[in-house]
Amino acid sequence: MGIKALTSTRLAFENLRHKAQRTAGLITVAALVAFVLASGGILAASLKNGLDSMRARLGADLIVVPLGYDGGMEGLLLKGEPAYFYFDKSVEGKVKSVKGVKSVSSQFFLTSSNQSCCSVPVQFIGFDPDTDFSVQPWISEVYKDSLRDGELIAGHDIALDEDKRLKFFGKKYGVASRLNETGTGFDQAVYANMNTIRQLFEEAKKSGLNFTRGINPDESISSVLVRIEDGYTADQVIHSIRSSFDGLQVIKTKSMVSSIAENLGKLVAFIYILVPIFFLCATFMLAIVFSVTAGERRKEFATLRALGATGNTVSALVIKEALLVCTAGGIAGTALSTLLLPLSQRIGESLGLPYLRPSPALALLVLALSLAVSVGMGPAASLYTAVRLNQREVYPTIREGE
Repeated sequence: MGIKALTSTRLAFENLRHKAQRTAGLITVAALVAFVLASGGILAASLKNGLDSMRARLGADLIVVPLGYDGGMEGLLLKGEPAYFYFDKSVEGKVKSVKGVKSVSSQFFLTSSNQSCCSVPVQFIGFDPDTDFSVQPWISEVYKDSLRDGELIAGHDIALDEDKRLKFFGKKYGVASRLNETGTGFDQAVYANMNTIRQLFEEAKKSGLNFTRGINPDESISSVLVRIEDGYTADQVIHSIRSSFDGLQVIKTKSMVSSIAENLGKLVAFIYILVPIFFLCATFMLAIVFSVTAGERRKEFATLRALGATGNTVSALVIKEALLVCTAGGIAGTALSTLLLPLSQRIGESLGLPYLRPSPALALLVLALSLAVSVGMGPAASLYTAVRLNQREVYPTIREGE
């Protein structure tokens, strides 16, 4: 059996293995850097995707709801929080007559129960196929046919049985399709045309749910979506609606998105500031550790020089040790950050912001860049130490302490 050649890479590996505790500590620092870089990048990309998705999905310039229920509407859109509130259906026609309103479409909200009568507690959103301009465009992405009476469209996060049916208020309904992920409250909702919503409402009423009392689904709606004519501003139309009718709250979707974007921007800015600071601190800390360690090993390096190793060889040995440490840490930290991907829904809910995971290609790019930066941190942190070692005299170092 031949003797393995003692290459600089093998020597670097053996040096690290010999000092296992120190090596483990350095790998942990590198892993933390990779984890923060990858997680921060994926988090920032997911928040941006969620906001873009919400902009695309709203479809309306204004949303009219009963007075005092603007918070409930925003909670439904952002977090999928169940909401139900009603006003007279005549509001739709009244809003449509306001100067500057191009088109309107009403929606009807209903919630299911968490009791055995229902497969899952969800938010129902009923829409009118004849006037809708908000829901149907993105339903058509997954379902090309017209939605028939008795059929449902499920949001992305709604779990389906094998038979693609859901039970609500003791009756099963077929699910025509499931929507693509949006990262918003739309993912926790179920959609149906108004005839199906009326049927669901009657079944809920028979089940004894309190919120159905005094409500007639033929005469009530929950919101009116509004598109504004060219040449009019949202503020002009809002003023006209408020001055013409009492008891209405008008939500300007651009303002709502802008408010979300402002909060999101602050969070993303914090991420972009924190990550570089963390990276620089970690690099500085590693540089100190490598420098102190090299001082402790100065006789070891001087002996290698005396045995024929050049200054460049010793410097390369230090850099390779740093590279091995940060490669191991980078791989570990990057792999750990991928655990965040399946938790996207919970992260979005906890932040109260739209959160949509990036595409696999973008996620892989973020992970690859994070790994590359964390691996490169090792040679960068050890470069100063390597240069100093190359300049150190051999024999005076060996004779130190005699």
